[in-house]
Amino acid sequence: MPNVVVVGTQWGDEGKGKVVDFLSERAQAVARFQGGNNAGHTLVIQGVKSVFHLIPSGILREHCLCVIGNGVVMDPAVLLEELRQLGEMGHHIGRERLAVSASAHVIMPYHRALDHLREEAVGNLTIGTTRRGIGPCYEDKVGRRGIRVEHLIDGNRLRLVLEQVFEEKNRAIQEYGGEPLDIDEVYAQYLEYGLALKAFVCDTSALLHQIRDDGGSVLFEGAQGTFLDVDHGTYPFVTSSNTTAGAACAGSGVGPTFIDEVVGICKAYTTRVGAGPFPTEDHGEIGAALREKGGEFGATTGRPRRCGWLDVELIRKASQLNGLTTIALTKLDVLSGFDVVKVCTGYESDESGALIPVYEDIAGWSEDISECVTFDALPQNCRDYVHRIEEIVGVSIGLVSVGPDRRQTIGLTELFEGLK
Repeated sequence: MPNVVVVGTQWGDEGKGKVVDFLSERAQAVARFQGGNNAGHTLVIQGVKSVFHLIPSGILREHCLCVIGNGVVMDPAVLLEELRQLGEMGHHIGRERLAVSASAHVIMPYHRALDHLREEAVGNLTIGTTRRGIGPCYEDKVGRRGIRVEHLIDGNRLRLVLEQVFEEKNRAIQEYGGEPLDIDEVYAQYLEYGLALKAFVCDTSALLHQIRDDGGSVLFEGAQGTFLDVDHGTYPFVTSSNTTAGAACAGSGVGPTFIDEVVGICKAYTTRVGAGPFPTEDHGEIGAALREKGGEFGATTGRPRRCGWLDVELIRKASQLNGLTTIALTKLDVLSGFDVVKVCTGYESDESGALIPVYEDIAGWSEDISECVTFDALPQNCRDYVHRIEEIVGVSIGLVSVGPDRRQTIGLTELFEGLK
C-alpha cells in the first residue's frame, strides 16, 4: 500500500470519508492534516451510519491508528464526545488507536463566540461559516497568540497564555454585543480537557515517520474540498486553511517525498454548502431532484446543499492544483433515472461578464446500479459517462461508488482492487 493523500475536488461533501475508510483496510495509519469540526465525514458500514467531525475516517478499522495532525484546529469537547460515542458503539479507543499532535491548535470558547457574532453582524453578507470557531482559531495561530494542545496538559502555560489574550477577546466579544467570558471557568474546563486527552498527545510527525520506517503506510485525510482552499478556492467564500494535497505535508509534518499517490474524490454531480460562486447550480427541478435523491444535507450543520450538474472544468483545475494520480467517483447511483446527464466542459461570458457554463449532453440510464459489483455490470450509458469524465479531465478513475455502504464500491485500479 502506498502513502496516499485523499482530497476533495469540489466544494467538499464529495464522500472522502467513505473512500478513506475503504482504503484504510490496507493502511497502518490515517492522518487528518487540516480543518476542524466544520467537516463531517459520513461512513456507512453494513447499513449503520456514523458521522465523524474530527476523528479520521479509519477509526472503524481495528488495526488502524488515527492521527490528528498539527494542521488541524481541535475542539476538545467535540473530540471527547466522539470518543464517547465510539465507546457506545463498542469501539473503546486507547492510545494505540488515536494520536493527537501536541502542536495542533485548540478552538477556545471565544473563537466560537466571535465566529457567531461576526456572522450575525454582517447579515446578508455572510460567507456561510459553520460558526464552529474555525476561522478565529486559525487567525490566532497565524497571529502567534494561539493555544496549542501542549498547553492543555501544562496548567501554568495554559494560564499564562489565557491571561495574555483574554482581555482582548472579551473586549472584541462585547463590541459585537456578546457576553464576556470568565477566565477562571475557561481555564478550569480546558485543564480538565487536557487531563482527559493527555494519553493521546505526542509528536505525531515522528510517529508517522516511524510507521513508514517500519514498512507501514499512511493515508492523509483532508477536510472540505479544493475550492474551499484559502489560497486556491473561490475566495472569500472559502475555509481558513489549505485543503489541497500540498497541505498534507505541512499539516502532518512529513516531506513531499513521503507521498506516493494523490486521490481526488469527485461527486458525480456538484454540490455546495453556504454562499459563493457555483456556475452549474440548478435552482429548479434538477437541483431539487439531486438534493432529494442524494440526501444532500450537511453532515455538520444539516443545511440543504446547493446542487447542479457536474462541472468537469472544475475537476480539471483541481487535478492541476493537487497533482491527482487518480479519481474516485462517488454517488454515481444518484444519477440513475435521468434521461440526459449534463456535464459542464467550460464557460462563456455573457454581456455583463458573468460566467455561463457550456454543457455537453450525455445519454442517461434508468437502471438501479446500487447492487452492481463490477464496472462491466454498469449500464453502457453509465460507463460512457465515467469514461467521458476521464477523457475531459485527463486522469483515470480508479474507483466508482454506487451507494453509501462500504460494500457498494467498485475498484478499477490496483490501488483499490480487492478491498472490502
